[in-house]
Amino acid sequence: MMTQLTNWTTELRYQPYQSWSPEYIKNLLSKVQQSDWRLAYHIQPQSGLLNDPNGFSYFNNQWHLFYQAFPYGPVHGIKSWVHMISDDLVHWNYQGIPLLPDSQNDSHGVYSGSALPIDDKLFLMYTGNIRNHEWERKALQLGAWMNQENQVTKIETPLILTDTERYTQNFRDPQLFSYEDSYLAIIGAQDTELQGKIAVFESTNLTDWQWLGNLTYTDLPMGFMVECPNLVFIENQPVLLFCPQGLATSDLSYQNIYPNTYILGSSFTKKTLTIEDATTLRNLDEGFDVYATQAFNAPDGRALCVSWIGLPEIDYPTYEEGWLHCLSLVKELTIKDGELYQYPVQELKKLRTNQRSFSGKLAKNEQELISNTSFTYEAELKLPKNEIGELKLFADSLINQYLRLYFDTVSGKLTVDRSKSGVPFAEEFGVTREIDLPSHTELTLTIFVDHSVCEIFINHGFKVITLRLFPDETQTSLLISGINSGEYRGEIWELNRSLTP
Repeated sequence: MMTQLTNWTTELRYQPYQSWSPEYIKNLLSKVQQSDWRLAYHIQPQSGLLNDPNGFSYFNNQWHLFYQAFPYGPVHGIKSWVHMISDDLVHWNYQGIPLLPDSQNDSHGVYSGSALPIDDKLFLMYTGNIRNHEWERKALQLGAWMNQENQVTKIETPLILTDTERYTQNFRDPQLFSYEDSYLAIIGAQDTELQGKIAVFESTNLTDWQWLGNLTYTDLPMGFMVECPNLVFIENQPVLLFCPQGLATSDLSYQNIYPNTYILGSSFTKKTLTIEDATTLRNLDEGFDVYATQAFNAPDGRALCVSWIGLPEIDYPTYEEGWLHCLSLVKELTIKDGELYQYPVQELKKLRTNQRSFSGKLAKNEQELISNTSFTYEAELKLPKNEIGELKLFADSLINQYLRLYFDTVSGKLTVDRSKSGVPFAEEFGVTREIDLPSHTELTLTIFVDHSVCEIFINHGFKVITLRLFPDETQTSLLISGINSGEYRGEIWELNRSLTP
């Protein structure tokens, strides 16, 4: 068995891919496969680090999804794009690494971007990261074409150079989309006053790009950098997703190191680059670990998104096992009564098996809903109005370890506490998350468990709480208690594996 690399020098992180020995790669893959926390139906790296989802698109009668990766260790090294394809948004097949950091324009990393089908090819737009001998960064917005055989050819000439009179070299993550009679690209940026911005560019041919200005959607300062901006439309209503780094918590309450946020608008005016009637800034996910969400308007009419379940600058326990992070389930975005809802796509029902139903009256003494659960299941639980109680997932036999969900449908509160859920990590950013819900109203929880990931959808996607946790093999019970004898009911399904082990 290999010895885990611990001294990840800059030289190692930026070592050319071809310099890693076949023996090292083989041993790393073997180490990863022995992990107790590998996933069954969430996209995860074969080895090393996975971060931002990229290029989410529908092309050549298949769904395509890329992710930024460093395959040689659980650290941020020189990045590439891994390619996954699916026929159903559920079963994903690994297609290799089509975008490598192997040209003069992306020699120090293939950074995030997006994709758009154009005739019989898929156009990829991404950020190339390069550094000089003084280790100063230069960011270039680049293009590539992928044909129907999934072969990628890079465009040699950069599409957009960073305008250093307006922006620093923190200029990345282009989202490309068609709008009216041209193409638009929105790019995460830091201006020369070190303020976070979203730059907007336009092209009619994908080669020549004109700067239009900065997107207007708030009067508040957006921290020191905006990452991963995405603009989608739901029944013509604009939804802007983005990640403002350094955002003041007085402008948005959040506990994660960086938030993943959104605003809704009534319309988008290209002439003024304005999202009209923009709402206040809101957290996209109320949990611990979601970042860098990518969304697009699919040809079937749905607005779909997928998130990175992981955060920058956080140590996760799987580091010791040679891999880090995963992607969320694919979710559909909808708007109901002025609120953004997120819910897993219907296709995920294909994974269901061994359905069981349960019901009963809540009592102060904990009841075991399910014993010996698998670590891959979906549960839907309806809790009564005017009730206060607890749901414990991943409970061990002594009830010393568990993921605690405290619910109060009298005043309208839900608190998730992962302090005793397994191997501790990231405690400096808090071990609980609390959300407000309608009071005196029934509560529906839809919970997806996949070994070391838990995605909780509240009231069919009105709120979402996503988290990593790292339990041991004894934490297999699901417990419930309450104080007002209200009736609960629910169903649980085991979920089949959708990924190759």
